[in-house]
Amino acid sequence: MAAWIAMISDADADAPLQKALNLARTPHGTVDNVMRVHSLRPNTMVGHVKLYRACLHDDANTLPTWLQEVISSYVSVLNACPYSYANHWANAAHLIGDPAHAAMVEAALQARRPEDAFEGRELALLRYAEKLTLTPGDMVKGDVIALRDAGLDDGQILEVNQIIGYFNYVNRLLNGLGVTTDGDVVGYYTSD
Repeated sequence: MAAWIAMISDADADAPLQKALNLARTPHGTVDNVMRVHSLRPNTMVGHVKLYRACLHDDANTLPTWLQEVISSYVSVLNACPYSYANHWANAAHLIGDPAHAAMVEAALQARRPEDAFEGRELALLRYAEKLTLTPGDMVKGDVIALRDAGLDDGQILEVNQIIGYFNYVNRLLNGLGVTTDGDVVGYYTSD
């Protein structure tokens, strides 16, 4: 079973759901369980697809894609979300392109010790991600100032904030409905 609630197949989809499923299709031509779990409410699927693409796949983003995927992976580690971690760590490792370096980064993320693999602005981003994920009520203006001091502009700060917010949303969606990767093609950047 890929989730604790019913998911409607393509063959059983009515017209509004079929439209949502077509919007949610991956480059592989499939609909991942993270989107299919919305099949009982296609409007939330449409909203989810648009939010995901706006946060992680917008041409206006200036943070490197590999770093966006590392941040996504770290939030998923902090939330103990194996679904998002499997997909986004596969992307990050592919984009890092160096298996030894990727292994070091993964070990640091899993240990919740990003300082073992990062410094400077990258470490500042991961520390911001950790605080916003684990203790959002403790955020202060100084957390944003620390990002500026690390060399990030306000657009990049907004980018990372939205990525972190999105992954906190999706991690809770997936964990709360027991969604698994069964039947999914894991990792957008996997080579076939």
